[in-house]
Amino acid sequence: MSRERYAAIDAFLVDALVGDDPALTAALEANARAGLPSIDVAPNQGKLLHLLARVSGAQRILELGTLGGYSTIWLARALPAGGALVTVEADPRHAEVARDNLSRAGVDALVDLRVGPGLEVLPALAAESPEPFDLIFVDADKASTADYVRWALDLGRPGALLIVDNVVRGGAIIDEGDPGPSVAGIRRFFALAAAEPRLDATAIQTVGLKGHDGFALAIIGRA
Repeated sequence: MSRERYAAIDAFLVDALVGDDPALTAALEANARAGLPSIDVAPNQGKLLHLLARVSGAQRILELGTLGGYSTIWLARALPAGGALVTVEADPRHAEVARDNLSRAGVDALVDLRVGPGLEVLPALAAESPEPFDLIFVDADKASTADYVRWALDLGRPGALLIVDNVVRGGAIIDEGDPGPSVAGIRRFFALAAAEPRLDATAIQTVGLKGHDGFALAIIGRA
């Protein structure tokens, strides 16, 4: 099947099971006006994040890669009373757009948006000795994915759910000759996931509006 066919099926699924949401639609429109890259999760993938957060009972969520806050809204809406979400965005301009989107969606009081490179923000966050996170969503620069996951092992509680996006890269992950840093970064993540005894993981291929990609799911165990 063609990518257009996959996108049409995604549209059907979204219409049937996700529906229209003015705040989420406004967030995507604001992102486009601001010139942000169109790399947000698809609506049905956003709903999946939301359901996973609810099923896992997550009260504290860490997100790496805010962009314009689209996935952040999905995750924040899954939090119970008293819950909190920390999200990290490297680009100050993206973070500014995200703040407006989070406010419009009414979830800004639940979200602590940290601005700066992830590998600088995460050590500072860890130094604060925060309560451990119940769910960690990694969707930032792919070259650093393995490094982000190492921090997730320290910041997540035993039993926390780890979700890593964009791990198939259109199938490029099986091409050892691919010189791209994103593919190399994801391959390093898979090597880490396979060798790390604290991670019990799997990965799933996806097709749809965002083309051919996939995500990894893992449970963080005890050290």
